Order: sequence, then C-alpha cells, then structure tokens
Amino acid sequence: MAKTGLNANYIFGIAFISALGGYLFGFDFAVISGALPFLRGYFGLTAWWEGFLTGSLALGCMLGCVLAGNLADRYGRKPGLMVAALIFALSSLGMAFSSTLPVFITMRFVAGIGVGMASTLSPLYIAEISPAEVRGRNVSINQLTIVIGILITNLVNYTLADNGPDAWRWMFGLGAVPSAGFLLGVFWLPESPRWLVQKGRVQEGETILRRIGGESFVKQTVIAINRSMEGAEKPSLSMLMEKGVRPAVIVGIGLAVLQQLCGINVVFNYTSTIFETVGANLDRQLFETVAIGIVNLVFTLVAMWQVDKLGRKPLMLIGTLGLAVLYIVIAVLLKTGASSGLLSIFVLLAISVYATSLAPITWVLISEIFPNRVRGLASSVAILALWGAYFILVFTFPILAEQLGTYGPFGLYAVICLVGFWFVRRNVRETKGKTLEELEDTFIAH
Repeated sequence: MAKTGLNANYIFGIAFISALGGYLFGFDFAVISGALPFLRGYFGLTAWWEGFLTGSLALGCMLGCVLAGNLADRYGRKPGLMVAALIFALSSLGMAFSSTLPVFITMRFVAGIGVGMASTLSPLYIAEISPAEVRGRNVSINQLTIVIGILITNLVNYTLADNGPDAWRWMFGLGAVPSAGFLLGVFWLPESPRWLVQKGRVQEGETILRRIGGESFVKQTVIAINRSMEGAEKPSLSMLMEKGVRPAVIVGIGLAVLQQLCGINVVFNYTSTIFETVGANLDRQLFETVAIGIVNLVFTLVAMWQVDKLGRKPLMLIGTLGLAVLYIVIAVLLKTGASSGLLSIFVLLAISVYATSLAPITWVLISEIFPNRVRGLASSVAILALWGAYFILVFTFPILAEQLGTYGPFGLYAVICLVGFWFVRRNVRETKGKTLEELEDTFIAH
C-alpha cells in the first residue's frame, strides 16, 4: 500500500492492462502510413480512394463508439473491452489476406469498430477505477500505449519494407499478436466499481474499491456515487441536452473535434506523401515515421509527468497556439521545397507539441467531465464526433493536397488551431485533483 492508503501497484496494473487497447488503436492508426506506398501500387489508388481507404477506419470507429456506449452501460466495461480485443485480432488477419480493394476496406472498417470501442472504453474504465490524485496520469497511460503502438508499428513497417511488394500483408497480419495478448489481459481485470454500484451490485463494487484504496476510500466513493445517482434514469440522448449535462457535452464534443481537425494526424497517416513532396525516397519516408514515433513517445511521457501538476487547461492552450505557429512554418517549407532535414525538424516539433497537449489531454478531459449517470453514453457521443472529424481530416487531405499543393491544408489547420485556442480558453475548466463527482457539481454550476 502507498502512504496515502492507495494500492498503487494494483491501480497501475489494471490501468495499464486496460490501456493496452490503446496499443491496438496505435497499431491500426499507424500501420497505414508504412503500408500506403505498397497499397497505392497494389490497388491502383487515386487520391479519392487513398483518402477513403485511410478514412474507412474512422467510419468503423464511429460504429464502434455507438456499440461501446450501449454495451458499457448495459453489460459493463469489461465485456466491451473483450469484444474489442477479439475484433482487433480478426480484422488484422482479414486485412492481411485481402485480395481486392472492397475486401480490404471492409476489413479496415471492421478494425475501426474495435478501435472505436477501445477508444471509448479504455479511458472510461481507467477514469472509473482511478482515485482523483492519480487519474490524470492513469488515463494518460492509454495515450502512452497508443504512441508505443505507433512507434513499434512504424519500426516493424520500416523493417518489413524490403520484403517485396507483399510486405504490407505482414504489416497488417502481425496485429493479431498484441490483440491476443490484450484479450488474455482483460480476463484478469475487475469490473468498474462505479458501474457495479450504479447497477445495485454494491458489495461487488465495495470489494474492488477496498482493494484499490481501503475502507475509508470505499465509504467516501460509494457515498459520492450514490449521491450522483439520486433520481437517475436510464441514459438517453435527451438527457445529454439537460441543463446540468449540456455544458459538459458541448465541451467534450468541441475538444474531440479539435483534437482531429487540428490536423496533426495527416502527419501520422500521410508521412510518405508529405516527405515525397520535398524529394525524400521511400527509405527516408519510412525513417521519418520512426522518428515521429520516437518523438511522440518521449513527449507523451512529458505530458504524463505534467498533467496532474501543471493541469489540463494550460497544456491545451500551449498546444493549440504552438501548433498554429508551427503549421505556418511547415506550409512555407513545403511551398518553397525546403530540404527534408529542415522540414523534419519542424514536423517533429509539431508532433512534440501535440503529444504534450491535445493528444493525451483530450482523452483525460473526455473521461472526466461527464456526470456518472450518463458517462458511458456521453463519452461515446464525444468520441463519435472525434472519429467523424478524423474521417473528414484524412479523407480530404489527399484531395486538398492534389488541388492546392501539399502545403495548402496546413494553412487551414493553423486557422483551426487558433479557433481551438479561443474555445479552450473560453469553455474549459481545470479538472486536476478533483473527484469525478466534484467535477459533476462544477459543470452543473457552469
């Protein structure tokens, strides 16, 4: 036990295992970057089909979010995580053995269902099992596993790139290995104690809470959960528009859309396209994906260190403003045909800013700001908006780049980041160090 009475090792263990869903999210998100140069030739992709193939993951994610919210509120968080793991494994093999473009896109869509479920349930579960003083760090573990998944996938892609025109099949097929590991890990997880108490299974919930933090923690948490559930009804979309819930929903959706339309994910998904513009060969293009993965990991660790110290809102403000400035520089470098080395510096700076701000903090805030009685449904709606925005972003980039030049979209992303800075400054309230129930009172007052 830690001095505070918290069982720190147990809390970290269950948070880390549930966050392995983020690793699989990172895999499916990143694998396309290394595979696209091969897929373009194999399937004869136009700009439109390249965007749709990349974005088909997001369409599946949107369905996954809808399924996850209903599954999480009806059957619990743990069964949803198990289903997501199984979908990951099957879709990885399905993409690897695809022989036609429609089959591949269908399998990538199915993979998206797993990603959407995991992106909803992993941070939700972690937030509900974590005491307030470590919740920000623990939810950020989910982002850490995402970036580890991105980095390892990029390294594997780089290694496999010399294995001939069918290298992309191995890139996708190897995703079945971590999927199986995640599925085994989920069997060990307890159900969310907050969900158990809400469903009237109080003794089961108390048993888990006791293992997390001892008797005083059990008593305080159960009282707070019961108070937040007084007069509660079955979650419905109409409840999200109630006066006491609507402010949190607006903030959650706004942050989710901002995290995607800020534009950084075109760097992750279209690294080869961007660096091809300045004359980089395939080896250099894939090397840049590895460099991006390393920087992403390092600065995610910085975010985990600061999220419960500096706070959520300051990091979000720094991130939106910093990205706006860096995008302008990147647009100029692409337009003037700067060297790949100089472009790489500013791309990596943009990744570092994003990794310490919008990437992890958005997930933390979405897991925190919604009332207990609608958290599963409201989280699903916000993340549904996130994946809708991601689809718009990655679908439009190849088309915009073809029409405006590769530099053109980055000017648009800079403007979106400035709008995001205003939105965060005006609407986001600091959440560090508060229990989920205290935050519920804060947003109702707001």
